[in-house]
Amino acid sequence: MQTAFPAPLSVLPRRFAAAAAVVLAAALGAQAQEEQPPMPVTVVTLQSQSVTLTAPLPGRVAASAVAEVRPQVNGIIRERLFDEGSHVEENAPLYQIDAASYEAARAAAEASLAQARATLNSAQIAYNRQEELRTRNVIAQQNLDAAIAERDTAAAGVKVAEANLQAAEIDLDRTTIRAPIAGITGLSDVTQGALVTSGQQTALTTIRALDPVYVDVTQSAADILRWRRLSIAEATLDQGEEYDVSLTLADGSVYEETGKLSAAEPHVREDTGTVLLRLSFPNPEGFLLPGMYVQVEMPQGVIEDAILVPQEAVSRDRRGVPTVFVVNDENVVESRTLTVERDQGTNWIVTDGVAPGERVIVAGLQKTAPGATVTPQERTPAEAEEAATGGDAPADAQDAPAEAAPAEDAPAQDAPADEAPAEDAN
Repeated sequence: MQTAFPAPLSVLPRRFAAAAAVVLAAALGAQAQEEQPPMPVTVVTLQSQSVTLTAPLPGRVAASAVAEVRPQVNGIIRERLFDEGSHVEENAPLYQIDAASYEAARAAAEASLAQARATLNSAQIAYNRQEELRTRNVIAQQNLDAAIAERDTAAAGVKVAEANLQAAEIDLDRTTIRAPIAGITGLSDVTQGALVTSGQQTALTTIRALDPVYVDVTQSAADILRWRRLSIAEATLDQGEEYDVSLTLADGSVYEETGKLSAAEPHVREDTGTVLLRLSFPNPEGFLLPGMYVQVEMPQGVIEDAILVPQEAVSRDRRGVPTVFVVNDENVVESRTLTVERDQGTNWIVTDGVAPGERVIVAGLQKTAPGATVTPQERTPAEAEEAATGGDAPADAQDAPAEAAPAEDAPAQDAPADEAPAEDAN
């Protein structure tokens, strides 16, 4: 049976020294923690405001007016009078049809009118003569009645001749094909020397009015019903008031002009279950072209006295519940549970959990915890803009070394304790 011998006397003082070093290091760490000043954090003071709820809707740009130019008389195109893709004013000449035959038709109509007027003049003279003789009782009433009929027939013939002359002048004027609306012309589908006919199916060219332009978007009928029944914070949208609508282009940029709701189709499409909404946007530079795919932020309702909490201030626990750190009047951190309605840009629309005037922490969250005393600093507008553009990553990187520092010091404090077993083994 082996007997356990006590450790040598030379090893005992080393063990006591190592244990004393560990106790001393713990005491110094606790003292340093108690003497550490309050951690500075960046806060934002919440304010209540009226918030317009919007919904992104896809849409297409359409011209506010479209006119397909077609000939109204037959003939040969003699000349094109416009540049393709250029702006034309209303009634500007576009094409010239050979007008020789129509000029001849007008001349014939003018001759027929002159002949009819001469016939009327002769009939009027005959009537005057018969009327004078009738007053003298020289002729019978039958002769006077015949003179009246001839005069009236001649007068009707004058009106027919005038109508024929007017029709001839209209056809002659239509040999110059003019723009029915002001806008941008498309490509010409006919060239000089082409034969065109009245009312043909192929348009000579198409004119589109591009200032303003329409944006046709579709919205689900279910979404429309949901917003109309929305009761949270009395979120309503006054139908009599016009709201500005922003437009996002296909490349992600925001169009500089804002639009208005122009009209809404009063029925739901059976195949898609959507309602067509038409918006009007100014287009002075002609930047928007028909057929472009765009996305609009459509106003859906207005929440009065809503609170916007920056998204960088909100975190979620293991159950996914949104929480936020609030600095009270004693500069002590408190944890709050939020009721979030939806997002609005870089903020959350909060309906419960915080109140106007309270300060939420937006930077330095990793350096503090509920119950800790902090030194709050209000976020500047420049910092807010940097955070909105995603420039707050460096701030988080600066927070990381502060948390990692105790881990780097730990090996130095544990070194004496690690050495003790090694000496015992000897």
